[in-house]
This record gives sequence, structure tokens and C-alpha cells, in this order.
Amino acid sequence: MTQPKNGSTNGSSDGPASGAADGSPPDGATAGAGGGGTATAAPPAAPPAAPEAPPQKRKMKRSTRVALLVVAVLALIAAGGFTAYYVLDTRHYVSTDNAQVDGDKIDINAPAAGYLIDWRARQGADLRLNEVVGRIRVDGGFVQPQRPIRSPGNATVAVDNGVPGAYVTAGTNLATAYDLSRVYVTARVDETDVDAVRAGQKVDFTVDAFPNASFTGVVREIQSGAAGQFSLFPQSNTTGNFQKVTQVVPVKIAIDDLHGLALVPGMNVVVKIHKDT
Repeated sequence: MTQPKNGSTNGSSDGPASGAADGSPPDGATAGAGGGGTATAAPPAAPPAAPEAPPQKRKMKRSTRVALLVVAVLALIAAGGFTAYYVLDTRHYVSTDNAQVDGDKIDINAPAAGYLIDWRARQGADLRLNEVVGRIRVDGGFVQPQRPIRSPGNATVAVDNGVPGAYVTAGTNLATAYDLSRVYVTARVDETDVDAVRAGQKVDFTVDAFPNASFTGVVREIQSGAAGQFSLFPQSNTTGNFQKVTQVVPVKIAIDDLHGLALVPGMNVVVKIHKDT
């Protein structure tokens, strides 16, 4: 039996097997991995950053909490009081601020066409029934007769339209006057509330011009129709896009006592009509 050659025996003992036995990589593998040098291990991955803790809310001071609580309580009390007042007011009264001092108007008109002369019906002037307040000079050629202008009643002039020397036609309005001793209040009540209004009901009212004075009166008359029907341009629906609007009904209120105050037509009034309960 032929023995193996020394070269074969040495090669098998000194070859790759012996390198694998001591756990070292072969020379070729080491050289290929490191390009002829020693291979280095990759560094471990960094752990994820911990989330930042949310900032802690500052606690509200006790005094601030108390103040807010007081404000909230006062607001609730005010709201409750307003609600109670509104309910009681609507239960016992028909109220409106769409009201004015009014009076029987007296118009002073030109009796004929001509030139206005001797005009005395100035604003604020007190007139008497049949008093001559001016004249109309009729242009008739050589003869120029004059026609007197008389006051149709006792009144105080509120609007003066007369211009001395101006030519006017017959019927031209020269002045408007009111009897200030017989003024009254015209209140415009919503149509949804007018059913609760009756002649003879008591009325409390105030006048914006005299905020410290309180007045009383009585319902005398309820106009049989909404105010819009008696205006110069009553509402009409000719376009087909009608929008419903709450109408108002004029209510005439007699004043019990003027308290010596000069109530003149046009002054704003706030009215509360007592309901029948």
C-alpha cells in the first residue's frame, strides 16, 4: 500500500481546515471583505428620542376664578330679571315707541291768485279765529283789489311757507298751525297687538324732550285701517316678489295733563297702554 506523499499530508493539515478549526476566516475571505485589511463592525443604531413632555398648564388663580364666577352669576341674574320684566310688561301693557305728539292741523291757504302782501303768520305766532294774517293783491290791470287771508281757527303757527311779495296761486299752502292746548298722542301699534287695545284704556307715556316727566292719558280712538293704507304712497305688490311686513294701526290718545310743558306736534313719545286684566 503506497503511503501518501509528504506534500499532500502537510497540505491537508496546514490548509483551510486548520484555519476553520480555530474560528478565523480564511485569508481570502478576510482580504476580500476588508480589501486586504481587517473588517469593522457597523455601529449600533441610536435609540429613538423620547417624546417631549407637554408643557404643564398654569393653574388659574383663586381670585380670578372667584371673579369669573361672580360675573357669570351677575349675568344670569340680569338675564333672568330682563326676561321676567319682559314677560310681565307684555302681559299687562301694549308698548310702543313708534308714537309722536300730534294735533289737529290748521292749514292757511291763499284765497286767490296774486301777490302775497302784509304777511304776519310767522312761525310761532299765535292766531285767533278769523284774524287777518295777510293779503293777496290780485293783478287785474289798473284795478288791483286785495283779498284778506284769515286764520281758520285758534292756533299757533308751526310751519311758515309765506314769502312776502311772491306770486301764489289759489289754494297755495301758506302756513300750517296747531292748537297747542289740544294736542294729543298718536301711537302706532303693531297689528298683532291692536286686538288688545280698547277705547277708554289708561295710558302711561313719556316724551323724549322731557325725560323727567311722566304723563297719563286715555285711548280715544283706534283708526279703522293700517297706517300704510293712508300714506301718500301706499304699499302695492305689482312685481310679484311680495315680502310680508307687520303693519301698524294708529291709536289716538288724549292727554290728561300737560303739566305746564310745551308739548308740540312731532315730539317722540314712548307709550304703554294698560291691558284689560
